[in-house]
Formats: sequence, structure tokens, C-alpha cells
Amino acid sequence: MGITEGIKEILVVDDEPLIREIIIRKLSEFGYIATPVENAFEALNKMREKSYPLVLSDIMMPGMDGIELLKRLRSLYPDTAVVMITAVSNVNIAIEALREGAYDYLIKPFNFEEVVLSVKNAFEKRDLILENRLYQKHLEALVENQTSEIRQLLSREQERSSELSKALEEIQITHDATIDALSAALDYRDNETEGHSQRVVRYSLEIGKVLGLERRNLEVLARGTLLHDIGKIGVPDSILWKPGKLTDEEWVEMRKHVEYGFKMLKSIHFLRDAALIVQHHHERYDGSGYPDRMSGDNIIIGARIFAIADTYDAMTTDRPYRKALTDRDAREEIKRCNGTQFDPKITEAFFQIPVEQWFNIKDDVDKQLRRYKERI
Repeated sequence: MGITEGIKEILVVDDEPLIREIIIRKLSEFGYIATPVENAFEALNKMREKSYPLVLSDIMMPGMDGIELLKRLRSLYPDTAVVMITAVSNVNIAIEALREGAYDYLIKPFNFEEVVLSVKNAFEKRDLILENRLYQKHLEALVENQTSEIRQLLSREQERSSELSKALEEIQITHDATIDALSAALDYRDNETEGHSQRVVRYSLEIGKVLGLERRNLEVLARGTLLHDIGKIGVPDSILWKPGKLTDEEWVEMRKHVEYGFKMLKSIHFLRDAALIVQHHHERYDGSGYPDRMSGDNIIIGARIFAIADTYDAMTTDRPYRKALTDRDAREEIKRCNGTQFDPKITEAFFQIPVEQWFNIKDDVDKQLRRYKERI
């Protein structure tokens, strides 16, 4: 029997009475016991009275917003699953919710069947994480009684070279424990590439529009490019932030971030297609990329578009180890890699876009970042 089986109480936080009423009624039809509150302060008071296993909260609320409520819940009640609700125009805020540890988020207006499915998945993920935690403790106790060497390895949780750490890693992957670590790992911001993901999203969308992608495919493209490196939360800090060159063994571990990212996103309903872009964003048109050495049209089009957008931004942005290239030099490099790293059709679409458009996008993203910093 799962840990949360029979415990199906939910705290619903939304400042709109009608939304609360409909959600409560729908959840009750599926056997959930839902308690409504109209703001974050009432939610925290309820949690002090009784720790709910799951909180379903709106993001945009007067007073304390849903993001701040999420942070407090993750700090005070780390075993409570949180599912967020946001508007379509607030996708970036919703992504922030994932970084802060939300299990999932829903976009208004939503299908109430999706609400029930998201709640069901959140309970299951929470169940797996708690069971995994108990199993890890049991495994540690068994190994503690075997050898002093393994006891030493257990005290260094970051070591993955031992048989024990491999076993623990397999357990984490099997039980989806990477979701449990999402909030803490993504607190590390890379200021040296600030705005990179936002620029790559905009660049990719421009290319996608030239190629005639439909609206839904553009949405998938935006989500996949925005989250392309989310799997790096599974890479050890000693490798991710290493100042010097990586060893061959460290590169093997670093390249696993595409697999980590795919596994994190594939179970989130609205990110399933975007997860494929995350998985294949390091494939190359000639088949020399990773992880699957796919080539040509076998690579999902979103990943082929991302390849050029990402490369262009990397070359035209200052990095600690070099100054940005000029737009002209970057374009020459893209031409040189046409047909090997890049799909010729995507390259052609890239060059159809006026140079000024790339400059405008970069300026616009820079302005948005400045406004965001001023707000916080």
C-alpha cells in the first residue's frame, strides 16, 4: 500500500470563489477531501492546524502571491506536494514555480479533468518520493552493517564511483526523485549567461515562424528551448561549476543532462512534447551529436531549430573565456557548419530573417531583465 493511499486531503487556494467552488466539487467527485481558502495567509493558518499532503494554489493573488506561498510551504512543509495554477500570459512565472519545487502547474483556462489528473500525478510522485526516502534509509542501514568502507561512502553522498552510490542513483531515477531536488538545485543561477534561455526562445520562435510552424508547435518550441538545460540540476556541482577543462569521465556525466531533463519533463502533461527537444538538443544534423547520434530529419524539428538559435546566441554573447563575436563572424561560422551541425533548411530560414531583428530581440530581452530586477 502506498504511503499516501487513503490520505487524499487537499488545500485549495484561490481568490476567485467560483473557481474554488468548481474545483472543490470536481475533486469531491473523485473521492478527494478538499478544503477551500481564499488567500495565502489563510492557507498557512490551515497548514499550522493540520499539514495537508497536497496544496493546489493559484499564483496571481492579492497580498502574498502563490510563488511566495510555495516558498514558505517548501520551507515549512517539505513533504507537502504543491500544484500551481497560472494564466497563459505568465509562463515565465510558472517556470519559476517549477524551480521553487512545484510538482506541476496548470494554465487557465483549464479542463477540470486535467486538474484531477495533475492532482493524481502529484499524489503518486509524493508517494514515490516518501517511499524512496524510506527505502534509502533501509538500504543505508543494511550497508552500514557490512563494511566500514561503505559507511564512509554513505557519509559522502556526492560520490558516485561506488557501488552504493550507483544503487542510490538508480533508486532516485526509478522513483522520480529528481523532482524532489528541483527547487534546491535550480537556486544556482549562472549570471554569466543571464538572459540566454529567453533570447534562445525568441530566436527559435523567429525561425519557427519563417518555417511556417503552427501555433501549437511554436508553443512546444518555446517550452522546449526555455527548459533545454533543466537536466543540469542532476549533474554534480563539482562538474557543473568546474573552472577548468573537464576530464573524459566528467564529460560523460555532463552529457547525461539531456537524459535527466527528458525524464524530469516527460511526466508533466503539457511538457511531454517539449521534453523531446530537451532530450535531443545536442544532436547534430550529420549524426555526430548525442545522446542518440540521430541525423537529418530523424531529429525533432524543434531541436534542429534550437541548434542554430543556441549557437548564434553563444557566439554573440560575452563569456568569461572570450568576448562576443560580431554578428558577421557568427553568421560565417553558421555557414561553415551548414550541413554538418545544422539542417540546411533551418539555416536558410535563419538567413531570411533581417539582421536588425536579432539585435531588437537581444535589446528587448535585456530590457525585460532590467525591469524584472527592479521589481524584485
